[in-house]
Amino acid sequence: MPLYLVSSSPAAAKLAAGARASLHGRHLVRAPHGPSRRVSLSSEAAAGRAAGPAMAAAQPGASTAPQANSSGVKQALISLSDKTDLAHLGNGLQSLGFSIISTGGTASSLEAAGVTVTKVEQITHFPEMLDGRVKTLHPSIHGGILARRDQEHHLKALNEHGIGTFDVVVVNLYPFYNKVTSGAISFEDGIENIDIGGPTLIRAAAKNHKDVLVVVDHNDYPALLEYLQGKQHDQQFRKMLAWKAFQHVASYDSAVSEWLWKQSNKGDIFPPSLTVPLSLNSTLRYGENPHQKAAFYVDKSLSVFNAGGIATAIQHHGKEMSYNNYLDADAAWNCVSEFENPTCVVVKHTNPCGVASRADVLEAYRLAVKADPVSAFGGIVAFNTTIDEDLAREIREFRSPTDGETRMFYEIVVAPGYTEKGLEVLKGKSKTLRILEAKRSGKGMLSLRQVGGGWLAQESDDLTPEDIAFTKVSERAPTDSELSDAKFAWLCVKHVKSNSIVIAKNNCMLGMGSGQPNRVDSLRIAFRKAGEEAKGAALASDAFFPFAWKDAVEEACEKGIGVIAEPGGSMRDKDAVDCCDKYGVALLFTGVRHFRH
Repeated sequence: MPLYLVSSSPAAAKLAAGARASLHGRHLVRAPHGPSRRVSLSSEAAAGRAAGPAMAAAQPGASTAPQANSSGVKQALISLSDKTDLAHLGNGLQSLGFSIISTGGTASSLEAAGVTVTKVEQITHFPEMLDGRVKTLHPSIHGGILARRDQEHHLKALNEHGIGTFDVVVVNLYPFYNKVTSGAISFEDGIENIDIGGPTLIRAAAKNHKDVLVVVDHNDYPALLEYLQGKQHDQQFRKMLAWKAFQHVASYDSAVSEWLWKQSNKGDIFPPSLTVPLSLNSTLRYGENPHQKAAFYVDKSLSVFNAGGIATAIQHHGKEMSYNNYLDADAAWNCVSEFENPTCVVVKHTNPCGVASRADVLEAYRLAVKADPVSAFGGIVAFNTTIDEDLAREIREFRSPTDGETRMFYEIVVAPGYTEKGLEVLKGKSKTLRILEAKRSGKGMLSLRQVGGGWLAQESDDLTPEDIAFTKVSERAPTDSELSDAKFAWLCVKHVKSNSIVIAKNNCMLGMGSGQPNRVDSLRIAFRKAGEEAKGAALASDAFFPFAWKDAVEEACEKGIGVIAEPGGSMRDKDAVDCCDKYGVALLFTGVRHFRH
């Protein structure tokens, strides 16, 4: 989770504000360079190490009082793959009297910026080896990081071996996340991009944060320099840097673990243990209710990279998103993304209350609102086509079908894209209207849901009507138009909370009943909304009609339904078939249940 730190209250306020402004687009690791471990200690630190043995020999009776460094030199170790703002950091540390030590590309970049650098080999007296796999894994490095300055025997051991202490460690890691998400790479290439020395340095410095300042994010360089300039001893600042360091390594390791699991266990999506790296996107005004605090996190798992969805949507206009906005927008976007033809979906409290598909998306919009204009007011409107000027103007000016006068109000409009003029027109509807641009949600995702003390995990429900068989079990077969309506209703009911019923005709939802403890009540709500248009329409149920078939199936048949689509599989299936045959209604069993809680 990216977090930006400061060394004083005024600086904290300023950096916290900057952090929130820059949180969007943050990734697990973002670095343009390939593997190149860069370690830098201040040149004075290097001198301190070189001078250590001589000083120890010259002063065998020297005071044993704890001291930071036998030479009195402040040392900074810098090891970076992402060299953003490196020159600013190096010059800043050097101006504060730090000696900088580094290797390879980091050292070259520092020298190019006018910073005096000592190579790490001069500290370890050992060259890089094994194609760079071993550079900083050496007692002269880790001893200087891990030694406690308040422990006399630690400092004595350093002096005996000529090892100087480090006061600052600045490290970021090989761009493993970027590498494995950039396209097809070989297993060997992925392995070589797993950082070993970097996490070891970070963990060592974070463990000894009382004496060593550890920084893993270039956004924290100003806070670090400010802290050092003030010669402060704020342990809270050090603790927060240490927390961020361990979180950084944990997120990095979660990506490596996820990648290795997929490489070695193809097809098994449930590993024995699971870590999900989350990055804070924003704090929200409140949660589901005003008395609840809330925040929004973006999933940085490799599996959802470039997978689309509301979490990565671009907000072009309007008030900041709320907790409930995210839930409703997600429901609307997931539903509309199911349809191939131009479609509009209207959602209220995560339930689609209007759905329509038409070649003319303007007509689809009007029909979707018409399905339940009372619920649509204050809802979320989603489209699976680009919003142009004509559609934007229709959304902006459309009056409620209930009175023909009240201009429709929406919380959110979401679409895959907008023309320049369309976006301009839509912005004119309201200053608060949230306008989102989202990529189509990917398939094959792992769905997680929290319960008290644990999590439920399941495959995402990606089935479409084309994936299943609508099996005729009644005497009468549905007409082609009835079958099309049944498939449309089935796709809609998939996104309605159980118990759910959807009535549809001509690729348009006429009514739906949702969230009732019994299916009969959901059916009656759906018929009340559909009215007389229900005659000849298709009815889809998210599950079979178990016992009250005379109160449900027969009631639907009496109201003139043309075709019913339900999973089947009940001990009362024969009763349902007999009832439909009695009224000449086509009955289709899908074999697929669509519970949604």
